Amino acid sequence: MTDKNKVYIFDTTMRDGEQSPGASMSLEEKIQIARVFDELGIDIIEAGFPIASPGDFEATSEVSKILKKSIPAGLSRHSKKDIDRCYEALKHAPRFRIHTFISTSPLHMKHKLNKSSEEVYESIKEHVTYARKFTDDVEWSCEDGTRTNMDFMCRTVELAIKSGAKTINIPDTVGYTVPSEFTKIIQTLMNKVPNIDKAILSVHCHNDLGLAVANSLAGISAGARQVECTINGIGERAGNASLEEIVMAIKTRNDLMPYETGINTTLLSKASKVVSNATFPVQFNKAIVGKNAFAHEAGIHQDGMLKNRNTYEIMTPESVGVKKTSLVMGKHSGRHAFKDKLNELGYVDITDDVIQTAFGKFKVLADKKKHVYDDDIAALVDDSLIKEDNVINLKSLKVFAGTGEPQRAEMTLEVYGEIKKSTETGDGPVDAIFKCIKTLYPHDVNLQLYQVHAVTEGTDAQATVSVRIEENGKTTVGQAADTDTLVASANAYINALNKMIIKRDKIAPGQSNEQKYEQKMKGI
Repeated sequence: MTDKNKVYIFDTTMRDGEQSPGASMSLEEKIQIARVFDELGIDIIEAGFPIASPGDFEATSEVSKILKKSIPAGLSRHSKKDIDRCYEALKHAPRFRIHTFISTSPLHMKHKLNKSSEEVYESIKEHVTYARKFTDDVEWSCEDGTRTNMDFMCRTVELAIKSGAKTINIPDTVGYTVPSEFTKIIQTLMNKVPNIDKAILSVHCHNDLGLAVANSLAGISAGARQVECTINGIGERAGNASLEEIVMAIKTRNDLMPYETGINTTLLSKASKVVSNATFPVQFNKAIVGKNAFAHEAGIHQDGMLKNRNTYEIMTPESVGVKKTSLVMGKHSGRHAFKDKLNELGYVDITDDVIQTAFGKFKVLADKKKHVYDDDIAALVDDSLIKEDNVINLKSLKVFAGTGEPQRAEMTLEVYGEIKKSTETGDGPVDAIFKCIKTLYPHDVNLQLYQVHAVTEGTDAQATVSVRIEENGKTTVGQAADTDTLVASANAYINALNKMIIKRDKIAPGQSNEQKYEQKMKGI
């Protein structure tokens, strides 16, 4: 890529992003994030605000020591103590950046700094020059730039460059501007500051009006060649411009924005997860890295995706590190997507009648449940495939529980038409019940899930029990409801077991399960 088309990515997740309430990161978390960011290809990593606290100083220092490709940066106010502290934190790195700033808007100068515009102007000369003594990589920011008088901004930018700043950052500190206005600000600086060619122009946008990414892209199109952003868009108030959105917007719409970044986009999802684990969850519908970013539930969309993925996806999930598109099965899903899901689950030879029956049951279930899982769908199909009575049926159950004696269950089952009885003790009544079933129908499965849910309130509520079992990588889910939780538990386990027997026949049709059962009982 040429310098003219290169857009430098300046990440401030660990500095500005950490200022978001609830986003404070430990030293270990910052080091882990820094390693991922370095691998991701971020050009500059702002690791902290060293003067803010001993913890920030230590984190900035430790991050600066481990980076292999990215340039570490630290933030400082216009204060020699701040700049000294920045240098002390960063000096271990072979190259580093000191990022110093001061407010330039009338509102901030009057009420925050209590300084005149001329005092601010002189401060720029003093402190940029001072920072330049420690490194030739100095960045200067005019805080609240988008509410700064344009003529004054041009003067301050020209002075900062004369004093040694190699990067000039224009922050939309309070997320106030809009793309057309921000474009004009950047264009004015490009046209009116005589030495602007001696520095890289940068943008730093907040998301208070939901325009941070749009404003950042407008700034790039107008001539800025560095963008300051955060993973997942975290930051103060409504957050910062989202790194992954900016990078993928440039990559996807390279026809309109003919620029390049050095980001390995296949690691974006990984970076998002690492930051999310250290801070807070990402909203499901977040662009690029949200759980639903490559998920489709609407039947029309799913049908289009199955015919040609470009119909409803403008980028591939693989391009951002997501394994594949997800066709989420829900009440909006169509028959085409349902049939495709069955093929994915291994049901490749079932008839249209079975599919139609299962699809009808699926629609009823989807109206009741927010999430319909693969196991739910498999259970519906297995139910539709049953053309005769279950292999195993519960005939009677008595349970003895309480203190003083071992819990005991007495059970009668019908197994392949044969009535069988057993009594077993266990570590609790449910354990005793499940032992009875294993005695009466010998089998070896792993119990993965046992859950009890009350359908309604009160002590007389009907209980719904869910059981999931696994055998040789195949899972089945059984459910049963009863006002007696123990009866529901027995029936749920038996239901899952009957479904597993069906799956065994489907996998190895040469020998029936009844024949296998008879051989097992004879010890063959």
